[in-house]
Amino acid sequence: MELFTAQQIQSLNELELLVYRYINEHPNTVPFMRIRELAAEAHVSTTTVLHFCKKMGCDGYAQFKWKLKEQAGTNQETHLPDTLNELQNFLWRVGTPEYDAALDEAAGLIARAERVFLVGIGNSGSMAEYGARYLSNLGKFALSVTDPFYPVTVTPNVTMTAVLLSVSGETVQILHLAQQFKARGCSLIAITSSPQSTLAKMADMTLPYYTTARRVGSEKYDLTSQMPALYLLEALAHRVYNRLLE
Repeated sequence: MELFTAQQIQSLNELELLVYRYINEHPNTVPFMRIRELAAEAHVSTTTVLHFCKKMGCDGYAQFKWKLKEQAGTNQETHLPDTLNELQNFLWRVGTPEYDAALDEAAGLIARAERVFLVGIGNSGSMAEYGARYLSNLGKFALSVTDPFYPVTVTPNVTMTAVLLSVSGETVQILHLAQQFKARGCSLIAITSSPQSTLAKMADMTLPYYTTARRVGSEKYDLTSQMPALYLLEALAHRVYNRLLE
């Protein structure tokens, strides 16, 4: 049974979503944390945590922790949760006028660039390869960069845009590449789950998708859903194609 409903998630603002993400990523730790500790870890105020708890149908933080403990007692993480609620929440947010405007702005940066790079490693690297191929199929040549040691060179008077994919926005190798692209005058578009991440702060603009990072097994294999990133890449490619027809 899911602790949060799609309707509850849709009601959250950006700061409350940071609380939601932290709780989903640390379900066994939060029930034993004080409200100030949770606020500090999620990088929000205690007031934001309380507002989050109320939107989850609780009178306060104490009742919310009790619900978390009760959930933990019936679900020992033996099964991965269905990601439908998160996907519905993402699609609702991406349909807002504000997000639509952000997609248009990002598509403009890509369409105007003479060189386009899609950057990622691991699962995000697979998305970068797909995005580069998809753009190229639509007539906008793009290259994927999945090697963290890729040499970023400068060609005078050539406009460049890099689309950087990272769930956490804190992957050291991606941040290093972002610094190199930025230093060479490249426009940066971040596609990440965390709008408060280092990558988001480095980028010229960010397309956040607020999914929960999920890892399983002793090796912590990454099973975070890439469906939001996939949608954003295709949506951007379609808008770029339409601009090229103008």
